[in-house]
Amino acid sequence: MIKLALYLIIIPLTIFAVDSVNINGIFKKNKLYQARIFYILLVFGLSYLIVNFLYDFVYMIKV
Repeated sequence: MIKLALYLIIIPLTIFAVDSVNINGIFKKNKLYQARIFYILLVFGLSYLIVNFLYDFVYMIKV
């Protein structure tokens, strides 16, 4: 339940942060779908790492 709450907070923050990077400039001009898929995978990957770090960090402090 705590992880779900963390995901609901972290995913929008990650989208906001990753949106500042011009990912389309990295990809070729005709590869728009690949850039969007990369963007989605990057957001979910970063969110997963941040949530697990915060979750482990909080429970490490509790013990």
